[in-house]
Parts: sequence; structure tokens; C-alpha cells
Amino acid sequence: MEPLKHECGVAMIRLLKPLDYYRQKYGTWMYGLNKLYLLMEKQHNRGQEGAGLACLKMEAAVGQEYMFRERAMGSGAIGEIFDAVHRRFRDFNSEQLNDIDFVKRNVPFAGEIYMGHLRYSTTGRRALEYVHPFLRRNNWRAKNLCLCGNFNLTNVEEVFSEIAANGQHPRIFSDTYILLEQMGHRLDRESERLFVEAKERGLTGVDVTRYIEEHIDVCNVLSTSAPRWDGGYVICGMTGSGEMFSMRDPWGIRPAYWYRNDEIIVVASERPVIQTAFDLETDDVHELQPGQMLKVRASGETSLTQILEPRERRACAFERIYFSRGSDADIYKERKNLGEQLTERITESIGGDVAHTVFSFIPNTAEVAFYGMLRGFKKALNQQKVKELYDLTRDRCPTEEEIQQILSQYIRSEKVAWKDIKLRTFITEGNTRTGLAAHVYDITYDVLEPGVDNLVIIDDSIVRGTTLKESIIRILDRLSPRKLVIVSSSPQIRYPDYYGIDMASMEEFAAFRAAIELLVESGRWSLIDEVYRHCVEQTALPKEQQVNCVKDIYAPFSDEDISRKMVEMLRPQGVTTPVEIVFQSLEGLHRACPDHRGDWYFSGDYPTPGGVRLVNKAFIEYYEKVYKKK
Repeated sequence: MEPLKHECGVAMIRLLKPLDYYRQKYGTWMYGLNKLYLLMEKQHNRGQEGAGLACLKMEAAVGQEYMFRERAMGSGAIGEIFDAVHRRFRDFNSEQLNDIDFVKRNVPFAGEIYMGHLRYSTTGRRALEYVHPFLRRNNWRAKNLCLCGNFNLTNVEEVFSEIAANGQHPRIFSDTYILLEQMGHRLDRESERLFVEAKERGLTGVDVTRYIEEHIDVCNVLSTSAPRWDGGYVICGMTGSGEMFSMRDPWGIRPAYWYRNDEIIVVASERPVIQTAFDLETDDVHELQPGQMLKVRASGETSLTQILEPRERRACAFERIYFSRGSDADIYKERKNLGEQLTERITESIGGDVAHTVFSFIPNTAEVAFYGMLRGFKKALNQQKVKELYDLTRDRCPTEEEIQQILSQYIRSEKVAWKDIKLRTFITEGNTRTGLAAHVYDITYDVLEPGVDNLVIIDDSIVRGTTLKESIIRILDRLSPRKLVIVSSSPQIRYPDYYGIDMASMEEFAAFRAAIELLVESGRWSLIDEVYRHCVEQTALPKEQQVNCVKDIYAPFSDEDISRKMVEMLRPQGVTTPVEIVFQSLEGLHRACPDHRGDWYFSGDYPTPGGVRLVNKAFIEYYEKVYKKK
């Protein structure tokens, strides 16, 4: 599958002991910083456009810096930002770096709270100013706010209008920056509320400041900000006075996990990275629940608060199929189940001729689903063997040769495809680039009998179809299989995502292009026009009342109709091998991933009103671009 850009990764660490504790036990006061590096590297798959880290020094004296940040762009950003941090340590000699009191007073990035972020853009904005964490400064420590997140809001214009109506003047129109300003405003109000309260108690001077910092409650900030958000998100933040928090959207679209012991509290986007970094069992790590906030006070007191009422759980299924680390125990099982669910459909495609079929996978993310596919066929073959043996022994004693013939049947699997090269971005000329794309994958020769054996090869998902057309089908055709069956462990991807994965244009999807082609071929132009009119009519309604009109584009056709048309469209010129694409069913997806019902990519059933509004808008934009010009 061609790579997609997708939701970001977050990591947060709060040290619960003095820095000297970690130096004594682990040999370095950099324990938290080193663990943050490990958490970020283990989530490198979640963002390769940029990375950033922030640190809070909680015991800084007046006049000393206490919030630090480093950000960088590019796939090597993690190494770059940590190199930059360690370069700042070179300003001090070894004696100073071993003096904990000196370190706490003078060394940057020697603090108690660390925040890390890995970024993939879903808006096309890739300047350093868009890289998290975002920082809002103030002379009052409690009013300083640092945010990062894994999210995409569908109603950022509404939030922008609201804060502008309150008199704020955001400098940048991006969801992260607008959230920073919205929450920063609420943090100001919370601080001012406590200022009045402190004055009423007769406090003055530094005692007022101390009262504010000891009583400030980010629950009040989030409970007055989050109700306005529509989208999938995990928001992480910290204040200058030492409050740390993480909150998940009420549909549970984006993932978050946390762990606490008496030394540390940690938050990350993926469970196995916490397990690896801290040598934990699966049950040690907790999932942050939909609408829930994990809050850590400056004192270290930890609590879970339900900020928003949980909605119907719609955790993203596509993330489980493609993006998340397969080393997670549940994800590994789910991906194997996805492969096994396809056994019956594949058997139909090869006419039941398992003996003359070689099974393989597209490296590397489809490998786990491949194991599940093999498991399904091994189970089916074992059942067949039992039946054959039963039939053979029912009336007579079989010969050793007859038994051996039955037992020697096996499922043939080979590593057929190899990921070979990555095209360089400086190659932009169309024909040259297409020609080189055919060599992204290489093959293992002589693993099947030409013209006799089928080749079944599983991919995790087929989105645009570009790699299939330019590389996979062409290179596998060299093996001259009797039939090439390409299997997708996900259903047909038909609809854009608006919650953090970079696929927001209708025409990107091979399934959508196939449906449009079928409508055109069958003379149903009027349906395309009708869907456009309905989408335009929807824009006049409140987003809560809108429905997904784009579903009507697919309604006249079966999944098999669209798959056949996709094969016609994606078959490279000169390829004569019969090709079939077999997709996962929506029911199979739900059986394999029962706790992740977020299937809007496949079904068009968006969990939030903003998603429905945007899919109708996307079709309007597609229609006006393609048809109104004609």
C-alpha cells in the first residue's frame, strides 16, 4: 500500500520523585528525558514530518527560565531535537552536571515534566511554526500553557469565530493554535477567579500567587473548552505551575494510554511503547477512556475526571489495521483475525484449488494479517483431511501410501514480494517516476509454477491504488501465475477521513473512482448531479441535521461490481494475467475488531456532525472541479 500520512503521536512523562532519586537509582538525573526519547522513537511510525519536546522545571526561582522547548522538521527530527538538548549540556562541566542543586537551578531541560510530539500534517502546513508543542507565555506561571495533541477538529472555524467574538486575535489559523488560545483564555479566567478568591481571603503579594498555583484546576479549563470541539483528539498539556493533563475525545476516536507507579506517570498514543520503555505487562497499562481526562496536580496527586459524557464508542478501526504498532497484544490478534476472516472469500476466488495456490503478503504491514490468512486455510485444510481420513477408513483399512497422501497436503506460503527501494523526491518527471515506481518491490523468482499456480497476496488496505497499478501488479505478473488474487485486509475505502489521517479528497480513492466510472458507463449521469444537488441543499442545514449524501454514489453497485471495475482501472497495460481484488467485508472487520467500531472510511457513518458536513463539502468540491469545468 502507498504510505499515508496520519495521526500524530504524543508522549508525556511526569517525575514524582526529586531528580537526585533518579540519579541514585538509575545513574542519571536525565532519566525522564531518556525515557521520553525512547517513547518517541518507539512511535516514530506516527509522524515523520516533524517533532518537538517541551520540559517544565517546577522548582525554578524567580528570574530563572522554567519552560523549555525544542522543535525540528523532517524525518530525522527526533534525533535533531534531542541532539540540540544535549548540546546545551555542553555549556557545563562534569562537576556541575553531577551537582543536583546546580542542575536544578541552571541546566535547561532538567525538569519534572516532559512532553513529546511527533507530527504528520493533515493540512499541508509544514513550517516549523506548526510543529507541536505550542507554547503560550505569561509572567504568571499559572497562566503559561503548553499543548500538543493527536487530533483534527472538523469545526475549527466555529471555535475561531467564538474566540474572536470574545476579543481575542489569534495570529495563526490552525486547530492547535486556536485550541491554545481558547484554552489559554479559559486558563486566564480560572487564574483570575482564584485571584479574586485569594483577595477575599485577605491574602496579598506572593501569597496570592501561591494560592492560585495551589488551587488552579484544569478541569474547569477543559470543561468550558472541550464542549465546543468536534473531531477526534487526544490533547496533552501542562501549565507553568506544574499541572499536567491529557484528555481523549468522547467517541474514543484517537487512542491514549497511561501508566503510573510511585516514581513516574506516563502517557502515550500506543500501549506497547509504554510496555517496552518501562518493562510492563499488558494489564499494567491503562486506556484513557472516551471523554476522560487524566490530571496530575503540581503536588503529584493524580485523578481521572469525566469531562465530557461518553458517546457511542467509535475508536478508529483503520488505525488498528494499518497505523498502530502490531506488537500490541490486542492489535496483533485483531490483524490475524482480519486475515482469517478472508478465508472463505479467497477460496471462492481460487475455485477451491488450494493445492495449486501460493500465499504471500505485501511487506511489511500486511505480514500479521498474512499469518491469520494462513491460519484460516490451515484450519480448513485440517477439516478436509479429517473428512478424507474418515471417509477412507469407514469401510476398510487404508494403505500407508493413502494415508500419507492425505497427510502430505499443506498450505504453500512464500515470501514473494520484497520492499526494495524508496523513490527519491527529486525525481518528478512523470514517465521516469512511473517507470521507477515499478521497481519499488522486487520478487522471489521460481516460487510457483507458471500458468499452473495461483498467487494470493494480501495487502493491509488499498486506498488510491497507485502502487498496485505502477508496481505490485506489474512486478507479480512476471511470475506468470494462473490467476493473481490481491486481498485487502480492510473493506473498500470509500470516504475521506477528517479526524487526523491525510486522505480528505474524494478522487483519491480507487473505490470512488470505480463507482463514478460505473455510473458513467451505465448512463446514470443524473445520479451524480442529484447527489451534488443534495449535498448543496445540506449546507443550508445545521450540521447536526445533515446526512451523508455521498452514500448514494455507491448504492447501485455491489462490492464485487466495484472490485471488478477497480481491476479494470488498475490493470497496467500489457498485463494479461487474470486479476481479482478481494476485500474484507464490513461484518468481517467488526468481528475482527469488535471494540473499534469507527468504520466511517468504509461505511460513511461518521461519528460526529462535523464529519458528515465535511464529506458533503468534499463531494461539492469534487463535482465543481471535475464537472462544472466541462
